[in-house]
Amino acid sequence: MNIFGSAWSTNYNTSTVMSNKDLTLNPGSIDYKTDIYPVGLDPLWMLATNKIIFLNSFKMKLSIIFGVVHMIFGVSMSLVNHNFFRKRINILLEFIPQMLFLVLLFAYMCFMMFFKWIMYSAVTDEDHLKPGCAPSVLIMFINMMLFKNQEPLETCKEFMFDGQDTLQVIFIVLGLLCIPWLLLAKPFYIMFQRKRKGTDHGSEVAHQSSSSGHHDDEPMSEIFIHQAIHTIEYILSTISHTASYLRLWALSLAHAQLSEVLYNMVFTIGLKNDSYVGAIMIWLVFWPWSVLTIGILVGMEGLSAFLHTLRLHWVEFMSKFYDGLGYAFKPFSFKAILEEEEVE
Repeated sequence: MNIFGSAWSTNYNTSTVMSNKDLTLNPGSIDYKTDIYPVGLDPLWMLATNKIIFLNSFKMKLSIIFGVVHMIFGVSMSLVNHNFFRKRINILLEFIPQMLFLVLLFAYMCFMMFFKWIMYSAVTDEDHLKPGCAPSVLIMFINMMLFKNQEPLETCKEFMFDGQDTLQVIFIVLGLLCIPWLLLAKPFYIMFQRKRKGTDHGSEVAHQSSSSGHHDDEPMSEIFIHQAIHTIEYILSTISHTASYLRLWALSLAHAQLSEVLYNMVFTIGLKNDSYVGAIMIWLVFWPWSVLTIGILVGMEGLSAFLHTLRLHWVEFMSKFYDGLGYAFKPFSFKAILEEEEVE
């Protein structure tokens, strides 16, 4: 919908516009208005032949940003759990390294996206800040993880700001240190508490420090194994869960293409005729177009989006703080009730 008009302007004359199917608009020309579009995208992009390339890159970045914010919120919920269940030592042993690993790597990647949008512009006199010199955030993040450098183009810079290479090394080192922190801190703390209490099992300490409701007499070997599984699962899931949010990008792309196909192949049948016949055709094609729109775009696409959203909440979000182990099922028994009362 063209609500706010287009911020693009062109100095092409009428004959040039009418005689050419495709024309290139230069965002660096003096005719381009530099105002930020109020909401959404400039409607002129809907007429561009390269709109899919532009929208794909834009939606992919938005999906990652939403995903990282969603997962950070999920890890923050574990802080509430640690405080509520009075396991505040887990804030130091689990919450802080988990949050640091997520923020230093993936939240930093989101920061690079925003920084790229703000810094690089066609309306600038500095060559290294023009759109042609804007680096790929994905390639930069991969090089960051592999400690690799990439030669930039002429007049361009490899990094977005001075000192970025040093900052990235610091972030990676701190992020890698979070792995042994998660892996060893909690088991060694439980071991220390057991020795201090002078017991072989330290049932009370193990019960208070365990975040997953294990048995009170759990041996140290199983505690180390469980913590190793928990650490590997979190580190790997942080990567896979971030990529999983790209399903939002795929859903948006499919929805946009389906709506465009229905409009161009069905509804525009009535728009091709300027006479009263066109009005009648619009009235006729409106009904199949509306049925297909409600059935496919609202019904099927709505259900698909709901299921994917439900999956993102249940797996990617709730796995950061929710265990859901519950209690072992016990069938109703008068004998068991009487035995419990006798014990009490």
